[in-house]
Amino acid sequence: MPETIYGQIGAVFMVATCAFALLKGDEPERIAGGVFALTWFATLLIQVDGDLYSVQWGIFYLDLVLLAVFAALVWKSRRAWPVWASAFQLLTVMGHIMNMTDMRPPIAAFYAVINLAAYGIMACLAVGTFWAWQDRRAAGLE
Repeated sequence: MPETIYGQIGAVFMVATCAFALLKGDEPERIAGGVFALTWFATLLIQVDGDLYSVQWGIFYLDLVLLAVFAALVWKSRRAWPVWASAFQLLTVMGHIMNMTDMRPPIAAFYAVINLAAYGIMACLAVGTFWAWQDRRAAGLE
């Protein structure tokens, strides 16, 4: 569980965004919200807190799965937000790859990129869910 107040605030945003996507979104938003929440919870379970400077392979594989889900949403849906979410997730994957290839950026920069990319994904998901919800309301389906 997040130990700092910043981690707890981020967790509130994560849960709120994913809940909004699951409750008010269409199928692409629900898929993305569900997978994003599952990978976030899985990351909390498999991360090694004491080893900050080495590659955490489990988290890298989870980030690859999330990138594949976003890429599939880009391929199959007609919405714009999955393209942006995929771009943010690709930043996270590239951060891992930089760490793997010994291009050792400062570890604070690495974690800053990963955290800011996560907030970017949450913003994309929230905006996409809002647009889908408003489209359904305008069509009289809700």
